[in-house]
Amino acid sequence: MNPISVNEGSAFDAALMKKLMWKIIPFLMLLYFVAYLDRVNISFASLQMNADIGLSSIAYGFGASMFFIGYFLFEVPSNLILARVGARVWIARIMITWGIVSLCMAFVTGEKSFYILRFLLGVSEAGFFPGIMVYLSRWFPISYRARVTGVFMVAIPLSGLIGSPISGLILDGMNGIGGLRGWQWMFIIEAFPALILGFVCLRLLADRPSEVNWLSSDEKQRLEVIMETERKALDASGDYKLSTAFTNPAVLLLGGTLFCIVFGTTGIAFFLPQIIKSFGYSDTVVGYLSAVPYLFGAIAMVLWGRHSDAKRERIWHLIGSFALAAVGFVVLSNTLDVHMAAMLGLIIAAMGVYASNVVLWSLPTSLLTGATAAAAVAFINSLANLSGVVAPSLLGWSRQTTGSFAATGYIFFGFMVLGIVCMLLFRRTALFQASTTSVSRTSIGALEKA
Repeated sequence: MNPISVNEGSAFDAALMKKLMWKIIPFLMLLYFVAYLDRVNISFASLQMNADIGLSSIAYGFGASMFFIGYFLFEVPSNLILARVGARVWIARIMITWGIVSLCMAFVTGEKSFYILRFLLGVSEAGFFPGIMVYLSRWFPISYRARVTGVFMVAIPLSGLIGSPISGLILDGMNGIGGLRGWQWMFIIEAFPALILGFVCLRLLADRPSEVNWLSSDEKQRLEVIMETERKALDASGDYKLSTAFTNPAVLLLGGTLFCIVFGTTGIAFFLPQIIKSFGYSDTVVGYLSAVPYLFGAIAMVLWGRHSDAKRERIWHLIGSFALAAVGFVVLSNTLDVHMAAMLGLIIAAMGVYASNVVLWSLPTSLLTGATAAAAVAFINSLANLSGVVAPSLLGWSRQTTGSFAATGYIFFGFMVLGIVCMLLFRRTALFQASTTSVSRTSIGALEKA
């Protein structure tokens, strides 16, 4: 794939891209860091909460999956609303509502309230991630999108890298203060950043380049030319109606591929602390050790995204990262009695899973434009997040049934292999081949005129 619409040899274009990166990405990373932390902090809460409110491994897994049911049902409607009202207002709304629901998680009393609040958290957050992907596609050209997405999505492993030790310290350090358990304080403390940042969004986010004062008139004009060139190139590859977002084989295969990726990230997020806890460590030590796979995952995301952009290739980068994750999960399953080796397996698996996430998200907005792209991104993400319904319940069942995490690793391995199969089928789809040819030809022609 060779979708060049920005002159990477131009000092002006390079400076423009660098300015966009520094002005946009750090704040979006902070938003996603908080979002992901609030989504998965039940993995640490479970170390105390499950016993306190009487949750079995199966009930915990089912409750964790309720988030993704709400997420799935409201994902596409939320993203279509965002396309109409703008990212600034809608992302602010998303953050404020999920902050409120996350705060309420401190007061669950049993299975029923746990299930309801997890469902409402999914409803509240629906549309956030796909909305950000569409937002990035309106500011950054295709040839920069994997590296931009990679830097942005470092927020996922960072939420584990930074959030894990903090969560562990809160569990131990604040347990019993004010009559509340450590897990309750964790939900309360970690909810407030979302509430505060929701209001900050209204001030800092801009829906389009013309609304910002930190770009010069020449920079705005050049960015407009770049993005318009790409839009026309994609439109020339086919007249795709909104229904394309829900029926095209390429879109469905991307949804299936991301399903496998999210299965891996969900499993790591929800069961990593429990796996390390089974080694016999305290909650605080579990927090610090849980941060290690996330650290390596963050490094892999950035380097793999940059390498994919440099080679202007996506498919084999995705297949390679899936293969790496598969190896890591097999190592984990076979070395649970050797803690250092099991940790190595977790690190390798995290690197592969998180690297694949980056490369995949550079594809949907490289195939389609406009409302069709917004709907496709939301649909792909909603399909993929159904794995969040399957993963916690399936992994919780395997853990309770076998009494070990060995079977869990092999389940992960199977989904990584399935991801490879989906990618091999995707590269043969007409939409992928047409968009690749058309965007490359049109973009190169635009550069020659420049």
